Order: sequence, then C-alpha cells, then structure tokens
Amino acid sequence: MEGLMSLRTNPVCAYNRRYQSAFLPAYTLQLRNCYYGNRVGFMKKLTSFKVLSASVQPIGSSKLGQCANTLPSEEILELWRNADAVCFDVDSTVCLDEGIDELAEFCGAGKAVAEWTARAMGGSVPFEEALAARLSLFRPSLSQVQNFLVQRPPRLSPGIEELVGKLKANQIHVYLISGGFRQMINPVASILGIPHENIFANQLLFGNSGEYLGFDENEPTSRSGGKATAVQQIRKARGYKSLVMVGDGATDLEARRPGGADLFVCYAGVQLREAVAAKADWLVFNFKDLINSLG
Repeated sequence: MEGLMSLRTNPVCAYNRRYQSAFLPAYTLQLRNCYYGNRVGFMKKLTSFKVLSASVQPIGSSKLGQCANTLPSEEILELWRNADAVCFDVDSTVCLDEGIDELAEFCGAGKAVAEWTARAMGGSVPFEEALAARLSLFRPSLSQVQNFLVQRPPRLSPGIEELVGKLKANQIHVYLISGGFRQMINPVASILGIPHENIFANQLLFGNSGEYLGFDENEPTSRSGGKATAVQQIRKARGYKSLVMVGDGATDLEARRPGGADLFVCYAGVQLREAVAAKADWLVFNFKDLINSLG
C-alpha cells in the first residue's frame, strides 16, 4: 500500500488521451500499466481536470425529525474541530456514485452488481465475499476500465471540495479510505489535492493481455474490517492523537473502535442507510454542516 504499505510497481508504458464534453472542460488522462510479476495493475494520473459537483436533491428533510444525532454535542464538535486527521469514504460520500456499480453498469451488469452492493453496505454479508461476487459477475478487462475512466469522469458530492480545502487550511490531514479501486480513486484524489500516499483502496489486477485476474487481496480494504485496519495503521504510523472517519456504510462505521477513529460522522447526503446512521456519533446530510462547524 502506498505510504504505509509497500506497493511495488514498475511502470512500463504511458500515453495521454484527450477528453472533452459539453458539460465538463477538457482534460487529459495519463494511463499507465504497471506489472506485478505476471500481473498488471492499472493506474491513472490526471494532469488537468476540473469536475463540476452535481446537484442532488436533499434526502434528509423527511428523516431529520427522526434522528437525534443530527445535532452534535459540544464534545462531538470539539473532537471534530481538533482532529489531527480526517478519513473519508469515497463512494456515496466524496463521490455521488458507487464506483463498482458504475463500472458494472458500463460493462453491462449494473443491476445484479447493485443488489450485491446494497447488501454489502448494509453489513449483511462479509465485504470480501460481496467484492469477489460482484467482480465475478462482469470481470472487467483493462480496456473496459480505461474506457470507463475516459467516458465517465467522477462526480463529486456538493461541498466536498470546500470541506477538504478548509480541513487542509486548518492543518488537518485528509485521507481517502475505500473498498473501491485505486484506478477510480486516483483521479478523485488529484482533483482534491490529496496525496496518493494518503489513499487506501483496492487494486484490480490484469493479465499481460489485459484480461481480468482478480484483485489484490493483500490490501486491508479488500475484506471486512479493512477500513478499521487501515485507520489503525494510519494512526499508529503517523502518531495522530485524534482521528475522524466520515462515510455512509457499515464498513465506515467499523472504523470507530479503540485505536481507530475517535468519531464517526455518517454522511447521508447521497444514501441514508438507517442502521448505520442510527449508530453514528453525528449524522449530516450536507457537508456545509461540517464546514460551518470548523469555524
């Protein structure tokens, strides 16, 4: 793993591709193949890219009255304001979409994979089982992933760029921790100015001909409890005294444990998972709540 875990890559080729749409400014993708023995991982670097955060209908208005934890205590606010680091989930938190669902839909298996994602995020099946099952339904090739990244750039959640910017201005370190794939998260990190060594995510593996081989099972985020393990590794390696986890799913909630996150903020601006929201220290439907509370 980059930063805290060693990830051995050996880039062998690169090329640039220009993409332009009526809604987004032109940007350039740099696609690079990296061999892992007889396996190939796929990574991407953005050289110039600006994403327009999509507007979404607020889903929280009908639920606010039912959730006592939408109004944080002074203790919760103090933990938030004085955190050394904040770790964000990516899918349905930093971004509006579930990346694996989007990739599956692009490859023609959207409905079946989305059903597995719902079960995984609700905590009803082990994450590693759901991840393997979803990927086996469509087995994405290297070329499919490349085409997906060009044709479907990331859609950021409203307010996330401002929030990350304010955290960084307050000298709070920001991390992305995801059960999704580095191939799809690297561009998001580039947009937000988050160092790639601050990404903890899974890695798709491909054969020499670009065929799907699986995913790197050595990544902690490839299994249940993986986000908690990643948070614990970050905290131990960097010596943080206070750390916050922000996300929407059961795997994010797991990071709230001794030696891990001190505070779990459930972001329900995209998906409200009631079983997770009920156990959160703080439930928010808009990143403005987190921005404004930083002072």
